[in-house]
Amino acid sequence: MPEKEKEDEEFKYIVRMKNTDLDGNKPVTYALKDIKGVGIRVAEMVVNSTDIDPTEKIGRLEDEAIEELKEGLDKVCENVPSWAVNRKRDPVTGKDEHVLKNELDTVLREDINRMQKISCYKGIRHERGHKVRGQRTKSNGRTGMELGVEKKLAKAQKADKD
Repeated sequence: MPEKEKEDEEFKYIVRMKNTDLDGNKPVTYALKDIKGVGIRVAEMVVNSTDIDPTEKIGRLEDEAIEELKEGLDKVCENVPSWAVNRKRDPVTGKDEHVLKNELDTVLREDINRMQKISCYKGIRHERGHKVRGQRTKSNGRTGMELGVEKKLAKAQKADKD
């Protein structure tokens, strides 16, 4: 059997990790970035904590290396500094955590509900559907209203008919 065909049999086009299908043709760091809650910096830190080459395609890795990456993702808080985690000083536990995948959506929803219950400014803005982080609202983000130009044209046409 030629060497190229043998490599193709061992190559995994899809790697399953954290309930996500990762593209086997991507390098390890960029493939890990497809997991929700993992950015390029965290992916690089996780890969650097293991002895895996970050430029290697994830589909060419052996099963032991993939398991090592999974363990690295489970222990993100230990592998990265506290400024790189996405959940600093959790209100419930008070610890630094790094939340991934479906748990990230749940935690975000719980945070918004907590803000709405205590009626803080951000909670009220969430309830009303307004912008929360201090963006402009006078000239941007207008929805559900008529445009000024169309209004003027309608008035002009109405005046012409009279």
